[in-house]
Amino acid sequence: MFQTLNWIDWTVLAATLLFIVGYGTWKTRGRKSAQDYIKGGNTSQWWTIGLSVMATQASAITFLSTTGQAFSDGMGFVQFYFGLPIAMIIICLVFIPIYHRLKVYTAYEFLENRFDLKTRSLTAALFLIQRGLAAGITIFAPAIILSVVLGWNIITLNIIIGVLVIIYTVSGGTKAVTVTQKQQMFVIFAGMLAALFVVVDLIPKEVSFVDAIDIAGATGRMQVLDFSFDLDNRYTVWSGLIGGTFLALSYFGTDQSQVQRYLSGKSIKEMQMGLLFNGLLKVPMQFFILLVGVMVFVFYQFNNAPLNFIDASTQTVLASDYAAEYKALQKKQTILYNKKQATSLVLAKQKNESLIMQLAQLDSLDKNYRLKAKFLIKKAIDSEYAQNYERLETSLRDLNPNSEAYNNTKTEIDELYKYAAKDTQTNDRDYMFITFILNYLPTGLIGLLLAVILSAAMSSTASEINALATITSMDLYGRNQKEDKSEDHMVKVTKWFTLAWGIIAIIIACFANLAENLIQLVNIIGSIFYGNVLGIFLLAFFFKPIKGNAVFLSALITQVIVVVGWWLDWMPYLWLNLFGCTLVIAIAHVLQPMFSKSY
Repeated sequence: MFQTLNWIDWTVLAATLLFIVGYGTWKTRGRKSAQDYIKGGNTSQWWTIGLSVMATQASAITFLSTTGQAFSDGMGFVQFYFGLPIAMIIICLVFIPIYHRLKVYTAYEFLENRFDLKTRSLTAALFLIQRGLAAGITIFAPAIILSVVLGWNIITLNIIIGVLVIIYTVSGGTKAVTVTQKQQMFVIFAGMLAALFVVVDLIPKEVSFVDAIDIAGATGRMQVLDFSFDLDNRYTVWSGLIGGTFLALSYFGTDQSQVQRYLSGKSIKEMQMGLLFNGLLKVPMQFFILLVGVMVFVFYQFNNAPLNFIDASTQTVLASDYAAEYKALQKKQTILYNKKQATSLVLAKQKNESLIMQLAQLDSLDKNYRLKAKFLIKKAIDSEYAQNYERLETSLRDLNPNSEAYNNTKTEIDELYKYAAKDTQTNDRDYMFITFILNYLPTGLIGLLLAVILSAAMSSTASEINALATITSMDLYGRNQKEDKSEDHMVKVTKWFTLAWGIIAIIIACFANLAENLIQLVNIIGSIFYGNVLGIFLLAFFFKPIKGNAVFLSALITQVIVVVGWWLDWMPYLWLNLFGCTLVIAIAHVLQPMFSKSY
């Protein structure tokens, strides 16, 4: 069970959030022109751009899900970001000069100049679909977890987070998003730095920081680099450098939520320096966040962790017919914890191969207990699932162990175990960090870390609905009007679209479901669309003979194929970025001769 929040924590949390909202609203009051409202008046300096770009990425999912990823699987996820610095250099050399020269409000204006209106509209529509979904998830991620740990209604939390963002984003537009993101990044850095110091301090005094690293390394969690070419492995150096580069190119070069951040720069040099600043700091920042998750893992080598971090799920199984089995599993885990603690303490003093192997074996057994716990929770929640398992288990006992039917039934049971581990109500990876915060951090710091989570949610959501509104007003509404509209009219329309997208994001959040891992869900959504969009832009930049009709049709075909490929699991999702980008370019070259008579 979680401790009740102290009034000091509530004060820190409320004061931090109200300051950010109030500051953003006050600082950007009175902005009237479209130049001011949509492009922030082109006054941002490089360090403001860099922090704003980082804050747009650093959603609540980053802190809740990345730490959980490290707790479960270690530091390997950092490889996902290896392509980002490469992408920053390419965008600075290719994308920014073109956007700056054309003085565009959105990235998709360039596509109409190069191709035609329908290609611009299609690409904008692809952005609206994927970013609209992502905006809902960035609200939903902290809301569903905070609803569990604080006991609040999830709909209420979705509305609170969404309304706070809408207030200053509608009021001040792009400038409000940019100036508030600076404050949010300072809160985020301070909170995560404090969390690392505290978790290291909570580890027994006889275990130094270096010892803690060794303990994590013994269980494989400090393995950062994987040079294998195994396509079944999502995170390797190669998937990060190749797939990650294409994902980052599309995200930072064509996604309006990012493009709008650096288009607010007062010069091309400021824009480029801001992106390079982000490229230099992003990988170390993600490494640091993962390290916090690994240190929490080490902390739980000396403090008994729950079998499942979702307290509501634990209470459900304890109130079911499977309570005795679950309690027996808890007792086994307690015995295992005592062994892990003793082994970790000895390993801290004398590091040898046998101790490392012993701790790795204990960690493997712990993972097995957690899988069984998720399985029991799933059975307790879903009676149909339980009956299906028990039917298969009975069949297994009656079959010849060497028969094909036995092997098929065993495979079905294994699949049920896998399903239980990924199920919404049993998968607790994203709940680990918030559980640790509420149970072990000191008063005051709990409020600050909750402010970090909500600030991150607000910063990402603000960027997204600001970009969604801009694309809707400039690329769809404004461009398809028969008469040119005044700047005052366009600002008012953009504000209404900002409000509308904010409401849509809240609605999506209210109907969303928790995935296996939220940070992966966001990246999967992006990977389904980003490769295609990036390919369209690369065709525009580098393949002059290719014209609008060929690009438009190839983009439609590519998007269908990529969705099918993702659905049928042809490859790890990171490779979808390279696949989609290459496919749209190839199809466009095949189709162009068919349309050449039209030009």
